[in-house]
Amino acid sequence: MIDRALVLLRDELDKYIDLSIGAAEVVIDNIGLLETSSADSLTRRIVITLVNIEEESTLKNNSPLRRGFGTSTVYENPPVYLNLYVLITCNYSGGDYEAALQRLSAVVKFFQSRNSFSYSSLGQNNPLPVDPDVLELRFTMELYTLTFEQINHLWGSLGGRQIPFVMYKLRLVALSERALVREVPVIEEIDATLKPITGVS
Repeated sequence: MIDRALVLLRDELDKYIDLSIGAAEVVIDNIGLLETSSADSLTRRIVITLVNIEEESTLKNNSPLRRGFGTSTVYENPPVYLNLYVLITCNYSGGDYEAALQRLSAVVKFFQSRNSFSYSSLGQNNPLPVDPDVLELRFTMELYTLTFEQINHLWGSLGGRQIPFVMYKLRLVALSERALVREVPVIEEIDATLKPITGVS
């Protein structure tokens, strides 16, 4: 589900960039590979990189899900709700630095105009996925501001020099295996009659 969320994000951002400032390829890749032999796939592109995953603590202690099927009820563990920290970098260097800033501005304007995403909101021209979990996928994007110290640690861990970037917090992605915990019969009636207790004087 993490991959489907980022693919949806990439596709929608790519369409917006194409309409607003012209062609600029948006890719999902590891910006940490920028100064390696794999850097060619990142050059002159807007790169979406997943840099952290956080469990949503407010939804951590939900009760097991109950689903009714005929004469039985199935219990499943609740989904894990995740927040994804997404780094969006504009990898245009040298004489293209202004182009990087232009594309970074377009990215921020895109999320300012639209911060909620789902497959059900794509419209009729987009084929909907068959997977019911994907159909239920919904998330919002929040601008996440880093301190200078956090920025230093981030780019140090990515092993490269800082390039124009912005970070967003993608909330919430639900992950569930839908594994059966237990199955119990449905309660169809309750016997409310009082019965005498035997052996009591």
